Amino acid sequence: MTTSAGIAAEGAAIRRRLPVAALLAANTISLAGNAITALAIPWYVLETTGSAARVGLVGFCAALPAVLAAFFGGAVVDRLGFKRSSIASDLLSGVTVALVPLLHQTVGLPFGGLLGLVFLGALLDAPGVTARQALFPDLVGLAGMRLEGANAAYQTVQRLSQFLGPALAGILIALLGASNVLWLDAATFAVSAGLIAASVPGTRSDPARGADAPGRAQAGSRYLAETLAELRFLWQDRLLRTLAMAVAVTNALDAPLFTVAVPVYARDVFGSATALGLMEAGFGAGAVTGALAFAGVGHRLPRRPAFVAGFALLSLPLWILATAPSLPVAVVANALVGLVAGPINPILMTVRQERVPAAMRGRVFGTFTAIALVAMPAGILLGGLVVERAGFAATIAVIAGGYLLASGAMLLAPVLRDMDRPRS
Repeated sequence: MTTSAGIAAEGAAIRRRLPVAALLAANTISLAGNAITALAIPWYVLETTGSAARVGLVGFCAALPAVLAAFFGGAVVDRLGFKRSSIASDLLSGVTVALVPLLHQTVGLPFGGLLGLVFLGALLDAPGVTARQALFPDLVGLAGMRLEGANAAYQTVQRLSQFLGPALAGILIALLGASNVLWLDAATFAVSAGLIAASVPGTRSDPARGADAPGRAQAGSRYLAETLAELRFLWQDRLLRTLAMAVAVTNALDAPLFTVAVPVYARDVFGSATALGLMEAGFGAGAVTGALAFAGVGHRLPRRPAFVAGFALLSLPLWILATAPSLPVAVVANALVGLVAGPINPILMTVRQERVPAAMRGRVFGTFTAIALVAMPAGILLGGLVVERAGFAATIAVIAGGYLLASGAMLLAPVLRDMDRPRS
């Protein structure tokens, strides 16, 4: 009886955790597709135009709608429901990605048309990311898992996609060409949508399942009122407000790194998309290792020192990259960048989940993301111009110096001490 009971209990535990595994798998597949696109599109632009400034312009058109969708899409996610939003976002994003190779191989795709499709794809993709983040805490709770460890697992699979996607993209671009590789990305969105539809239940906090009364009342209110409510919530929470602005600064600093600087470096020095894939995969491998290490010990670490140290240490391997090293050294330096960044996103996720009511997750998470991304479009656009005029080494040196200054400012911010005082 004891053995049978133990087997039954183990089976029940596995069933409770299956939705978490399905969401993590869907996120990995979707984000791996995004990583492929993030490498294939810049290489496609370099092949067809040869301009670093145009690569920066494409990055700008990808980053700007992500900000807009994150800011305004949160209320849409809360109204439509977390699960439905994730599925719809993936399917629509897949269509826009598929249009790039379809038009290129049939009637032709002018540069303006590419900018429009990149803009639309990013606009449709962001709500899906927000929806899966909003679903995740409830699935973790149903599975009886520790929040810090689950968030580290979430970031681990996200970083895994940043390892697998570029490595695969670099090889496939060399074999098939940049435009053909985008068909694979379109397929990943369809697979992600299917996994969520088949294996992830709607949770109690999902507005589509009829969550608590405050969530329903706010979902029925005017859109402008909802937007003001989420802004007011973030503004009144000094910790979340400070974290969003701090991440906005660091995102603006590193936005040109893999969007413009590294692709141009790979083309000019190595002349190979495979080299670009290896460098970006190095970052992903380091990030996976860092996230896994944090998953094991993260709940024991004080959050504020680990968070600030992650940003401070990021500058060290960037100085190595600034010397324009050989390919093996560049891959190792990128891996170190990913490794030391391991604690940053899991800590951010945990703090947000502890402080944001379930009924407001979609909107507040979306607004937080929008603030964090708000300076990225300008950073990418400016980075493209700096790379074209000052070169790779100067661009990396500016990013590394900026990280040191930003981490120093975080260390001096007293409100960040609240990171180590969880609030229910």
